[in-house]
Amino acid sequence: MNTKENLYTISVYTENNIGLLNRISAIFQRRHINIESLNTSPSEIEGVSKFTIVVNMTEVNIKKIIGQVEKQVEVIKAYYHNDDETIYQESCIFKMRSNLLFDERQIQNIIKESNSRIVTVNKDFFVIEKSGKKEEIEILYKELSGFGIMQFTRSGRIAVTKEEMKISTMLETYNN
Repeated sequence: MNTKENLYTISVYTENNIGLLNRISAIFQRRHINIESLNTSPSEIEGVSKFTIVVNMTEVNIKKIIGQVEKQVEVIKAYYHNDDETIYQESCIFKMRSNLLFDERQIQNIIKESNSRIVTVNKDFFVIEKSGKKEEIEILYKELSGFGIMQFTRSGRIAVTKEEMKISTMLETYNN
């Protein structure tokens, strides 16, 4: 049994009910587990929501957490995966002063080299969007920090597994 802490991505398929997010986050809070990232969205299955939660913990403990999460009535199924088993991304946006775009040639180079894109420009500010790994976003943040970032927001991790997940098949069987 692995007793070393690792980063895990948890996928929780649920009914979309009020208060479920609080109950799921309370499971982590009671065990003093910090949630590194949290995203909720519709899933590939109509009427089913998906929570993507990133935590750093041991495999022994993640199995216990999954068991607790699955005890929630609205939870259909929960899975955990390590980084090697998933394809994942984060997104971010930066709001910067417009004059930088025209006065600082280096800004245009940073945008190009980081595979970012400009999503809007007006006389006061422009907005840069970047999707990628957390480390790529952190590098871009450091590069832009010296120019003065007006606002910054980063999303939680979104992820899909490399292997097929049986959730759709399971639900089809369950619904018949």
